[in-house]
Amino acid sequence: MAEPSCGPSFRAPEALTWLNTSEAGRAWLEALPGLLDAARSRFGLDTLGTPFSGGNVSYVVPAVRQGRDVVLKLRFIDRTSRHEPEALAFWNGNGAIHLLDHAPDLGALLLERCRPGRFLADDPDADHLGVLGDLLRKLLVPAGEPFGSLKAEAAIWLDTLYSDWRAAGKPCEQRLVDAAAASLTDLSADETEQILLNQDLHGHNVLSADRLPWLMIDPKPLVGDPAFCLSPVVRSFEFGHSRQAALYRLDRLSAELGLDRERARLWTIGQTMSWSFDSPFGARHFDTARWLLG
Repeated sequence: MAEPSCGPSFRAPEALTWLNTSEAGRAWLEALPGLLDAARSRFGLDTLGTPFSGGNVSYVVPAVRQGRDVVLKLRFIDRTSRHEPEALAFWNGNGAIHLLDHAPDLGALLLERCRPGRFLADDPDADHLGVLGDLLRKLLVPAGEPFGSLKAEAAIWLDTLYSDWRAAGKPCEQRLVDAAAASLTDLSADETEQILLNQDLHGHNVLSADRLPWLMIDPKPLVGDPAFCLSPVVRSFEFGHSRQAALYRLDRLSAELGLDRERARLWTIGQTMSWSFDSPFGARHFDTARWLLG
């Protein structure tokens, strides 16, 4: 493998340049070459390859340690990703990628290498929902601290929902925002099982692997209502962007996993709208909310 330069010529992948829009992001990008050198030394990596493309909140690069192919991940940490390593350790490779090592002070993870490493979304022959259902059966396990609660996260979404909508120039009809606010309010009032959830499970966060056919990567963990687990899947337009396709995902997976369909529908409306206003896919998310409202 070729080794990247961590000196003055070091360049972060294009997908990370948006971080320059914030002070914290700029500071992380400036520190990235030093973090890379430190992580390479800390984990005893022999070689580093060319960074993977696509990730917009982390620098991910193939590496070799003691003759074994691994992956080094340096993270720009935010609220949603803070407990990614704890979640991976909790799952311990059961449906998720193995965490091999962790350097919290560097924001660095050492992960198993998935081969062939094809995204589920890019495999035309896979039963996409069958794969996701099998993974969720492994991943939906009871958990508590240190993970943030779905209720607390929903309160944050609710608190900023209308201001985010106005700041974005009111890009959709208010009834969608009202429906999301009502859903988040009503669902958060109920006591449910406390299950480890991934609020960002979609077709580009599942890779083909040799240890198991498919493994989840890049979790954004929460604990709370198990019905919430379908929210990112139902809005995953890479599996079909139509009313029929979205409702099929909701119907099939809620039935196969024994989840409350109505709660899953409402959680999807709530999270989808909350994640829409700063997303390049906002218009598609608004479509999904409309379809789920009927």
